[in-house]
Amino acid sequence: MKKRLVLLSIVLVLVSGCSIQQLSATDFQSNISTILSEDTDLANVSFDGYEYYVPSGMRFVNKDDYNALLQDKYSNYYYLYIDAIGYYHETKNTYKVDKDAYYSEKLNYNKKNGYIEINEDGDEYFIEMVFNYSKIEAYVPREYLVPVINNICYILQSVNFHDKVLESLIGENVLDYKEESFNIFESKTDSSNDSVLEFDDYVDADVSTGEEIYEDNFEINEVD
Repeated sequence: MKKRLVLLSIVLVLVSGCSIQQLSATDFQSNISTILSEDTDLANVSFDGYEYYVPSGMRFVNKDDYNALLQDKYSNYYYLYIDAIGYYHETKNTYKVDKDAYYSEKLNYNKKNGYIEINEDGDEYFIEMVFNYSKIEAYVPREYLVPVINNICYILQSVNFHDKVLESLIGENVLDYKEESFNIFESKTDSSNDSVLEFDDYVDADVSTGEEIYEDNFEINEVD
């Protein structure tokens, strides 16, 4: 009888130690807080100097150095940029909340910061989200706004930099970058920001090729 009580106690401890949180189907603000508050070490893709997690149901369309174009099962495209230079130089978050945007908020979770800005563009939303020295841009129809933001949060929250590798790469000038590189903490909709990610150009140039990238050091989650 005592053995059973001990085993039961262990099971209860294990269960109570697992925090299972339900995401909202309509409230993306609540989901942002829920996902970014978690501290995770999940990663299923790894490249020189960094790694991150790509949620199930997504795939790579193209990848070029620190840029990547991903697609989800609803055919929404995500342009991801990993700002290794900003991370290395500890660039400060200079984003200012835009009261004219559909949604604009500075983010600060687990000593990582950034922002999210959403603007309406006809029947679609243009999402810009920066977190943990990484940025994702996406144009999405209203019906996919919540699941797309969920995916963006999971990806950006999981980005993990390898300091020694980056120090070696940047120190040896292996990374090709300009001294006056753009600041990911400036919104693309800010007219004063001339150095921004060209999401439209990247999609037009790369999606049409239909080329998928397969490498030995990361997994591809195929779209159903």
